[in-house]
Amino acid sequence: MSELNFVTVGDGTRIAYRFDGDAAKPVLVLSNSIGTTLHMWDGQAGELSKHFRLLRYDFRGHGGSSAPVGAYSLDRLGRDVIELLDALGLGRVHFLGLSLGGFVGQWLGIHAPERIDRLILSNTSPHLAPASYFDERIAVVRQAPDMAETAEMFLDNWFPARMVAANEPVIEEFRTMLLAIDRQGLAGLFAAVRDADLRRTVALINRPTLVIAGEHDTVTAASHSELIAAAVPGAKLIVLPAVHLSNVEYPAEFMEAVLGFLR
Repeated sequence: MSELNFVTVGDGTRIAYRFDGDAAKPVLVLSNSIGTTLHMWDGQAGELSKHFRLLRYDFRGHGGSSAPVGAYSLDRLGRDVIELLDALGLGRVHFLGLSLGGFVGQWLGIHAPERIDRLILSNTSPHLAPASYFDERIAVVRQAPDMAETAEMFLDNWFPARMVAANEPVIEEFRTMLLAIDRQGLAGLFAAVRDADLRRTVALINRPTLVIAGEHDTVTAASHSELIAAAVPGAKLIVLPAVHLSNVEYPAEFMEAVLGFLR
């Protein structure tokens, strides 16, 4: 099964997902960044599916999932994952989340630890401030005629300036992905990030946890990853010389860290 499939969750939102790999292998859920779809993981899917049954999904508001009107919450994003697992008859899974996916991973580790085997939190944070920044981004996204300005903002935040300036093929791939994002969905997810604050509760995570940081990350600073790793009992921290999308910028090192931890 490699095509998109759909599950309707409790509030009527349709969540798109796909499986890759042998159904007999342990399940690894991949959760991506805001502004991207499950194709953010295309570069890792081939190798990871040799070892795991990969489950990728689109956040509500992005990709093949529907985009309900209004602000979303981290609680709702976490419950989307739980309801997806329930619908697919999956009990405990490995979970790898990057950026917003890492916020969701933290939420699951805090509120649904019985569903998580091993947890990887990449280029993420327990809290991002100030709220006024996200209010401004929400207003810009809603008022703009298209996603062009916002797409360039994301690219500048996600990748080294040299990659963006050279317009490397991967930059164009992510630009295309960004330009197709539903603006209402993006505004809803910006609200979820704005309102999320796990700084006190992240210490409740009791699952084996790997934290991956980007040394040059200006979105979720390496210091944020250090705080998560210090708060979660027994967590391991790896810092890659990356900006924000470590899986794309340093794919070999990222894969080595992930497989080393999960296997």
